[in-house]
Amino acid sequence: MTTFALVGAGPGLGLATARRFGTAGHGVALIARSAEHLQHLTDDLRRDGIEARGFSADVLDPVALTCALQDAAEVLGPIEILQYSPVPRADFMKPLLDTTAADLEDPLAFSLKGPVTCVNAVLPGMRALGHGTLVFVNGGSAVRPHPERAGTSVAFAAESAYVRMLHDVLAAENIHATQLIIPGAIRPDSEHSSPQALAERLYALHAERDGFRHYAEPMPE
Repeated sequence: MTTFALVGAGPGLGLATARRFGTAGHGVALIARSAEHLQHLTDDLRRDGIEARGFSADVLDPVALTCALQDAAEVLGPIEILQYSPVPRADFMKPLLDTTAADLEDPLAFSLKGPVTCVNAVLPGMRALGHGTLVFVNGGSAVRPHPERAGTSVAFAAESAYVRMLHDVLAAENIHATQLIIPGAIRPDSEHSSPQALAERLYALHAERDGFRHYAEPMPE
């Protein structure tokens, strides 16, 4: 059995995606800061017969994040799919002219250094398997920067550039790097942006391995 590792596990999209990959036969490793929060999520998945474990780590702590992914692979099996989709903090979204250089440190650590740390942790295992999928989920400011959300706009753009390079460099090794842009809110009643619809879309990105950037819905003008 191989493992689906979700960095930024939550009760909405994260849980729906974990359930989708778990029902497809993958072990599920959930990574978030709160052990109590992880216990609730893993209990929910186990009630559906999914092999799930939680591993506590903050994406701003490279050592803890690396250890969590390594522990997940040892406990559940090699990580075949990595999804990086933690929710940015509200203080990352200051207006542009109120944003200092120091204000960009955590957003860049969150959206660029975190992904680099994760990829470096899982890539050796994917190479040993001979295949793998790296999925990154971002909001619309990744492709259309918003001056009222400067930190995430800058950090998501950096993450996008990194993932695009991964897509190009790793394709020859049968490791697929892809990005899903969710332009608006995730809503339970949305046809394309409900947690369940997005989970199906993310599974399809893994299964179909088609292209770099995808959109949950068309970007508004």
